[in-house]
Amino acid sequence: MDFPLAFMLTLLTKILLALALDQWLGEPRRWHPLVGFGRLAQKLEKSLNRGGEWQRFCTGTLAWVLAVLPLTALATALALSPAGFFWDVVLLYLVIGRKSLFQHSRRVWHALQQQDLESARHHTGMMVSRETENLDATGCTRATIESVLENANDGIIGALFWFALLGAPGAVFFRLANTLDAMWGYRNERFLLFGRAAARIDDVLNFIPARLCALAYAGAGHAALAIQAWKTQARLLKSPNGGPVMCAGAGALDLQLGGPAIYHGTLMDKPFFGGHHAPQMQDILRANRLVDRAILILLLFFFLTGALIAGIVSIAA
Repeated sequence: MDFPLAFMLTLLTKILLALALDQWLGEPRRWHPLVGFGRLAQKLEKSLNRGGEWQRFCTGTLAWVLAVLPLTALATALALSPAGFFWDVVLLYLVIGRKSLFQHSRRVWHALQQQDLESARHHTGMMVSRETENLDATGCTRATIESVLENANDGIIGALFWFALLGAPGAVFFRLANTLDAMWGYRNERFLLFGRAAARIDDVLNFIPARLCALAYAGAGHAALAIQAWKTQARLLKSPNGGPVMCAGAGALDLQLGGPAIYHGTLMDKPFFGGHHAPQMQDILRANRLVDRAILILLLFFFLTGALIAGIVSIAA
């Protein structure tokens, strides 16, 4: 068997095993590495986020290096060890979050199905940074679907892309960088300079995965609406990578998402985007299924890429 094809089959085997572990075990209930990493990041920020403008930028960059590079080096050592296959699977399992994402979204769906709006608001608040105390059922549904679409890119598609490119160290590096952006990437007085490096690095790392995710959403749903929403509406969203993902996902589902929302006590006049229909509670489950189809499309893309490279190598030989 040609090396590129054999490599791709091994890669797909590792990914499928990691996804199976995630489906079987879910997130570790104790000692989750990403939770521990989040605590480390909080301590670094409290210790280093001080001083003038230039100092805050420099200490933010230093904090990013101290948080990400040692753990990436550890992942590299494990991946290169004799038990590298095992560690590749385990580390990928630890950085993807498909089952937990779906569990969180289904809790909102179940609460809405039971007409328990208070519980729906609570579980929605566990997924999003906006304030949920005054959301109605449609608001909870819309926020949950947006979270599913965005976090599927950050926690699944992006991690799988970097795993395919650089193995477990690549997936770990991406996920840690993405976590720091989520914690430090705010455009407020506290984090504007300290978190600038984290935000910019995440933008670079997520550029290609976000667009692959948008294409996968389009292929998994209403393709024409997804591409149209991506082309005409993504620029209306502030995030250079979140825009294509969210707009393509909303278009693929033919749902109108977005709109004004309250963040940290301030009403933000965010634009509507996507398709034509207001989201209903059952659309939460549709969003989950869209993500699963997008994952399958991405795995098919990996396999076809390996087969194409193998064919090119065979012809050249």
